Amino acid sequence: MPSSASRPRRDLQGLRALAVVGVVAGHLTGWPTGGFAGVDVFFVISGFLVTGILLRDFDASGSVDLRGFFARRLRRLLPAAILVLTVVVSLGYVVFHRTRADQTLGDALSALGLVSNWRFGLEGRDYFSATDVSPLQHFWSLSIEEQFSLVWPLLLVIAVAVLPVARRRGAVTRAVVGVIAVLVVAASAGAAVQLTASDPAGAYFSTLARAGELGVGAILAALAPALARMPALLRGALAWLGLAVVGASFLVIEPSSPFPAPWAALPVAGAALIVAGGIGGDPRHRHLFPLTNPLSVALGDVSYSLYLWHLPVIVFAGVLLPPGPSWMPIVLLITAVLTIATYLGIEQPIHRSPWLERRRAVGEEPVVPEPVAAAPVARPTALASRPAGWVPGQRYYPGARPRMGEPDAAPLAPVDPEPPTVPVPPVAPESEPRPGSEPVVAPLRPPTWAAWRERYSARIGLATATLTIGAGATVLAIFVAYGTPVLQLPALVAAPPAADPAEVATALPTLQAELAAAVSASTWPELHPGLDEVIRESSSDNRAHDCFTPDVAPDPGRCTFGDPAASHHLYLVGDSSAMAYAPAIAKLAEQSGGSWRATTVGMYGCRFTDVMIESRDPAVNAGCQTRKAQVRAMVAADPADLVIVSNAFTLGTAIGGASLDPAQLATSTFAEVGTWAPTGRTVFLSPPPHGADLNRCYSPLTGPSSCLAAVDDVWTQMETATEAEATATGNTAISALPFTCVQNVCPAFAGDTPVRYDETHLTPAFAERLAPILQQELQTRGLY
Repeated sequence: MPSSASRPRRDLQGLRALAVVGVVAGHLTGWPTGGFAGVDVFFVISGFLVTGILLRDFDASGSVDLRGFFARRLRRLLPAAILVLTVVVSLGYVVFHRTRADQTLGDALSALGLVSNWRFGLEGRDYFSATDVSPLQHFWSLSIEEQFSLVWPLLLVIAVAVLPVARRRGAVTRAVVGVIAVLVVAASAGAAVQLTASDPAGAYFSTLARAGELGVGAILAALAPALARMPALLRGALAWLGLAVVGASFLVIEPSSPFPAPWAALPVAGAALIVAGGIGGDPRHRHLFPLTNPLSVALGDVSYSLYLWHLPVIVFAGVLLPPGPSWMPIVLLITAVLTIATYLGIEQPIHRSPWLERRRAVGEEPVVPEPVAAAPVARPTALASRPAGWVPGQRYYPGARPRMGEPDAAPLAPVDPEPPTVPVPPVAPESEPRPGSEPVVAPLRPPTWAAWRERYSARIGLATATLTIGAGATVLAIFVAYGTPVLQLPALVAAPPAADPAEVATALPTLQAELAAAVSASTWPELHPGLDEVIRESSSDNRAHDCFTPDVAPDPGRCTFGDPAASHHLYLVGDSSAMAYAPAIAKLAEQSGGSWRATTVGMYGCRFTDVMIESRDPAVNAGCQTRKAQVRAMVAADPADLVIVSNAFTLGTAIGGASLDPAQLATSTFAEVGTWAPTGRTVFLSPPPHGADLNRCYSPLTGPSSCLAAVDDVWTQMETATEAEATATGNTAISALPFTCVQNVCPAFAGDTPVRYDETHLTPAFAERLAPILQQELQTRGLY
């Protein structure tokens, strides 16, 4: 019977399963709300296992075989990751629009370079955003783990090298490692607190804020001998307490909770208790049955492949499959097929292969690692019965001779029947720390490629069969749920040209007819500019862009359009909704025959209300009040004949936490800008209703109907409240509904012009088409 130290720790495999299920369920359904904290559980496990491997090396030889360590990491992690990255990038250029496909390629390269978290942090990505989700966003955590795995061994080797040679094994080395780990945890905790307060989005992806979570696992590995001496009853109680803490963290933590500081401490503490409680004793831990049952262990085995595949499948399915009751089962089916096929055909075979193994010279004896065990448990009779040159994993029949004639084979010395042991309590750290690894200590792998093929060819065949049968089942499920899929490709013939925008009287009817045609279109027309371009450019090609950024002070000269000597002065103010209208207002002034000049100024994210509305951007929160004061000063210095204000039509929360309803927001808007213009000459210009998320709906494989959006209830409530406020104050409200939607359905284009570059904001090209329409609206009301 093998020693306990050589068995997998089933509780850790079950803990992996719990962590990956939390992450997958959170991404797929939004519940549990704190499922994303499963990543923090993985960090603790990784820190424990990596440090355990390094300590075993120190105990055995006083140093670390860095080449062997990194070779094992590459064998275990790289093949499956490269497969997923290759498939995602290739499929991205088929399914996504060009801008998103290019972005996915960049995400893949950063993942390959182990810097995904830095890329997402520097770009200001919001991990919890429901839109613009990268199919490779989950690689951020793998990047942090591998950054740790690159730096931590080198740091420990340098630290231990200063010790006398005789002291580089055992308790002294563990003490040094433990002290370093404590310092890492303390420094990281301080960084997490500071970064979470100043830059929550960046803190989530920060290596500095997360390294301490791996450091907690490292501390546990350093304390393993002491933890193993705890009474079995106490260890069991700690494990159950840890399980309760991890489960509670998944339920009580929300995306709005400050993270990683302080809330990440909850799943980290729970994982640490489970890891500590499982050190020593029977590694099967049958008492902890929620984690050690066969299903949990099996999920833990495949957790790495499951983690790699789940988010790409969810993202691509969001683009290609319509929502409905069959969507989630199909996503789960695809994820399961890819997970099992990758685990059987790529992850495990290559992990156990001779790839990157150091080739031994003929006659060189293999190094037998010293096992970590409480006491040697050997079977000298069984081992002595092996023939000379016996290959681990190779079947032996009495009278047969080992096959030593393979090209890669090298003679191997018999294994010592009683290898030396180190009297350390059984920690049973697993060979590699990452989701889905198979926790086997010092796994035996075939020493030649021929032996490897013999051992794993059947498993690779099973993976191929799984993929083939699974693909057929997926196609059948899609047929049953949605019928025969029809791939929509962009039309090769350009749509009819748009009407002349100078024809003011016919501008609105012409645009409405084009919107109606877009609603019923079955193929994408040739758009000018193309959707790829407008998504890529975003607001950067808006000529008033710098008049609305928080880091550039508004310049009246640069932000004013039309004849500087014009006798009438119009101001367009507000947040990014106003910026989106700026090209229309600028064109309106430029075509006024010298009668009007228009100043467009504000700040994106900063609603022009007398109550400060909270923004997710710290720069906006810091500069919004100042920007409104600057605009007030500009109007006072050069009075307005007409003020047009446009703010986002979304509910908001005031600084301090008070929620504002539509009526309060409308009243607050007039309270801010109502005195800037003569009585009755303030215009509330509504933003367009939210359109579809182009990053999800626009694909060469889908038609325009995928990008149709209905007018949402919040927009309608805001529009009603704004019109009521305009009537009550004797002013004017202009609705965007007639020139962006038809019968409450909003398409992505009109004629050959894209309407929005995201869910909310108008493209500059479309905004310019609104100039004659806005002119007619203002003239009808006697304001222009």
